[in-house]
Amino acid sequence: MQDPARRTERHHDKKPNPTGDDRTPAQRDRDRILYSSSFRRLAEVTQVVSANSGYVFHNRLTHSLQVAQVGRRLAEKLNKQFPESQDFVDPDVVEAACMAHDLGHPPFGHAAEHTLNDLAAEIGGFEGNAQSFRIVTRLASRSPAYPGLDLTRATLAGILKYPWLRGKNSDNPRKWGAYDSEADDFDFVSKLLAGVNQPTIEAQLMDWADDITYSVHDLKDFFRAGRMPLHLFAAYKSREQEQFFDSVFERRKGDPAFAAQQDLKDAFLDMMIAYFPFSTAYTGSASHRALLRFATGQMIGRYINAARIQIGSEGPKLIIDPDLRIEVMMLKELTWTYVIEASSLAAQQHGRERIVAELFDIYSKAVSNEKQWSIFPMFYREKLHAEKKNVQELKRVPVDLIAGMTESQAVAMYHRLTGRSHDSGLEEILP
Repeated sequence: MQDPARRTERHHDKKPNPTGDDRTPAQRDRDRILYSSSFRRLAEVTQVVSANSGYVFHNRLTHSLQVAQVGRRLAEKLNKQFPESQDFVDPDVVEAACMAHDLGHPPFGHAAEHTLNDLAAEIGGFEGNAQSFRIVTRLASRSPAYPGLDLTRATLAGILKYPWLRGKNSDNPRKWGAYDSEADDFDFVSKLLAGVNQPTIEAQLMDWADDITYSVHDLKDFFRAGRMPLHLFAAYKSREQEQFFDSVFERRKGDPAFAAQQDLKDAFLDMMIAYFPFSTAYTGSASHRALLRFATGQMIGRYINAARIQIGSEGPKLIIDPDLRIEVMMLKELTWTYVIEASSLAAQQHGRERIVAELFDIYSKAVSNEKQWSIFPMFYREKLHAEKKNVQELKRVPVDLIAGMTESQAVAMYHRLTGRSHDSGLEEILP
């Protein structure tokens, strides 16, 4: 069982709560994340499709808030059903971890993430989860006495969906939770892990809340926008269903999670017919609005109820109903099939990748020439001066800068630095 005192320790500040502050350590963590500029920035970062396309799609901020709400309700429900879980499941820790889980996502979503990973290969690559950990432990500011937000060990562990450094898990080499530059903070957190490469139950709850929210709310967004013809799933064996399944199984060829194709089809269609009762495309009528809200609410409740705690000789385990996990897995594939792989979005992503690549090239060249450091915002200029003798950190400054931009900032700086814009140039990027 986890030691409560170890859970609430901070890496830098060893003092107890300030006088007059009645919040728990986890509540202080949650508030530190909420008031950080990194969290506010998520309002201008795409979830899947930019909100300026005419529909109110979720952005990274609204997504993170909803993940936090679902994560908190999951934790509270488990604590009621399994009182012994209160020793290792704190709703405030889960909520804080959910709020922080997407802080490291760069502008333009996964397209920029893949581009930055390729461009930063020689300095350890780029991974959104590792960047989130870097933000809360190093880049965010709370006190001049130490870097980062100095979150408790429990909250930091809750953020680590992938609790290993790059290259330290051969079963999942494409994902990792921290860069080597944050190895000291990772070692501090790892004392709370149940075993090597094993996320805490709070991190698993964060991950499940993310899956629920991503799958259900994207379904709602894109059905409303006419991008997902889900009304054609209201009966068995439609042509639309078969085309969808063909797309999924071709995309996931070789993935053992998608091997039992008929079982996946049956489970998914049973759920859609039972919980998504639309026989026509979404019209925006009062009845459709109410029905869509009710249907997605029922689905979220279904997946919250999929979680339980199992206490055994090897300690506590989070168990997710495997059939319901399959449903969520297939729901996520809807977004891949109908949105992410759509030709219109692919063309847009190509342009965004070019913006990121050119910004990286410009800033990387400027790093090697101190006379050009003036093109960096003040915070990063200070980092360049402070890290003059640390080549790895110098080379990561362009990555941190680009990953920390909003999408409008990235476009504006691209236009400004390439001479495509003739604005005043007085607007600063303030992290």
